[in-house]
Amino acid sequence: MDRALAFILMGLVGYGIGSIPVGYLVVRFARGIDIRDYGSHNIGFTNVLRVVGLGPGLITLAGDVLKGLLPTWWAAVVWGGRGQPWPVVAAALGAMLGHAYSAYFYARERRFTRGKSVATGIGALVGMALGHQIPWAGVILPAVMWAGVVFGPWLTSGRFGFVSLASILAAITVPVVLLLAGAAPPYLLFSVAAASFVAWKHKENFFRLLDGVEPRFGERVPVPAVDRDIVVCGFMIHPLTFDDFWQPRRFGWMRTLARYPLVRPAIDGLRLRIRPMKLDVVEGIRLADGRRVHVYLFGAPLLPEEIRRMPALAVKRAVQAARLAQQHGAKVLGLGAYWSVVGNKGEEVARQVPDLAITNGGAYTAGAVKLAIPQMLARLRERGKDPLQARVAVVGANGVVGFGICRQLAGQVGTLVMVGTTPERLERAAETIRRRFGIDVETATDLAVCRTCDLIFTATSNPEPVLFPEHVRPHTILYDLGRPADVHPDVLDVEGVLVVPGGVIRPPGEVSGRLDIHFGRGAIPACMAETILIAADAAYDRVSLGDRTASENIDYFVRRGEELGFRLVEQWEPVREPPAATAVAPVRVAS
Repeated sequence: MDRALAFILMGLVGYGIGSIPVGYLVVRFARGIDIRDYGSHNIGFTNVLRVVGLGPGLITLAGDVLKGLLPTWWAAVVWGGRGQPWPVVAAALGAMLGHAYSAYFYARERRFTRGKSVATGIGALVGMALGHQIPWAGVILPAVMWAGVVFGPWLTSGRFGFVSLASILAAITVPVVLLLAGAAPPYLLFSVAAASFVAWKHKENFFRLLDGVEPRFGERVPVPAVDRDIVVCGFMIHPLTFDDFWQPRRFGWMRTLARYPLVRPAIDGLRLRIRPMKLDVVEGIRLADGRRVHVYLFGAPLLPEEIRRMPALAVKRAVQAARLAQQHGAKVLGLGAYWSVVGNKGEEVARQVPDLAITNGGAYTAGAVKLAIPQMLARLRERGKDPLQARVAVVGANGVVGFGICRQLAGQVGTLVMVGTTPERLERAAETIRRRFGIDVETATDLAVCRTCDLIFTATSNPEPVLFPEHVRPHTILYDLGRPADVHPDVLDVEGVLVVPGGVIRPPGEVSGRLDIHFGRGAIPACMAETILIAADAAYDRVSLGDRTASENIDYFVRRGEELGFRLVEQWEPVREPPAATAVAPVRVAS
């Protein structure tokens, strides 16, 4: 047979056999579920093991190995013995490509599935060795490398290693061994191509290893439909400043390069092209009913001004994060900080990803404010000031949240001072409150007026602080709803000043995570808490989208939050100093 024809034929045979989705079929038969809907969404051994268990995992492993072994061994016996290595290589490559890009799913669904082809590649190497085309060292030594990386750590720490790291290192070991063993060039070329392919398919795993969020061998990834005692949801964050870009370890190596003026534009261009990624997992939250919570933090490195300046790109990144959240098993994604305003405050994102609940967290944030206002007025009384005789300012009164605070304060304070940036809008809003409540309302665009007030609420969307010591008189109480914070840390130096974080919730349990989200130890923003409650109750019809927030939903989240153990944080000190060089740099999230 012509060599070219043999190459094509064996490539097709290998691809056809490799396309058999063993893991998918095994799990479908054993549990009646689609493995692609759970865990990492891969159909291979590791995901089947994590989601379903050891038995189905081992069957999947054996099947995937055979997918590479059978066509390669056949080609080695038929053509390898005749001194024709290329059909053998074609069979091996075809099997690996078939596993990664299965014709089975493309024929049924017009899309390929997810696969990394590690076990199938191992099978191909075994087939070559059985056919006497490569030395057995090319199989045994990479296997030893894989086993050492996965099981070696258990001997010292009692914890297994990482399958992804083991797979990458084992794949790299193959061409090194074959080169030293003097293997024929076609097989050496195959080993280089296969190692490159495996490494490429594991690129995101590699970055998760750097960030410390890659699961170890044997660790079960929460599966909402299977693990009824675990609540899973996603939450989207972004860096506040350029320095925060170094927070994930995958980007930390570029910090030194950014000091050079000619490099900074290149890094800025890179940031705009980076798709959303999983940055952390918030754990340790245990609801009052005993369920545990896993919050996957997803992020794209757009700065606040970039999100505002490039709305189309911001929506695109939020949509990509939503789909990534789905791949991690989440049924709801919360939009934090400036992500909460993209696409008409989440409406466009929800339209493009209709099978995932999207929330901007506005309802529970409003509920937190509703709960906090009586507390702030009580604090005034504790300081000897009757609220009905007090001057109370709302900075950011032009906005929806700020105006909502004004309406709740109306009738409970002596003078309401509405501070904003647009005099005409302020006056119209003030007149509405005067007519309805018959109270004294002032408007101002100069923050200096805050120095005349006893209690100040802030709710701006400014990326920088707006209130400084010169704007605050001694013994003032401030309720800071802005994230990033509206109140500069130096305000705490003013005598007797109390700063209360707005919309900050303390969930039940011990919150843990690698990122410092700057809400204080054990605290989370109300918008994240709303996301958790939606996931916990499967209350997907109560998401907050757009400008309007239903009063019914506000009351619902306040009530359910209390029932499940969530509490308002009543006092907080902003961090004054940046974290140490070895610490994780802050990433801000907010309602």
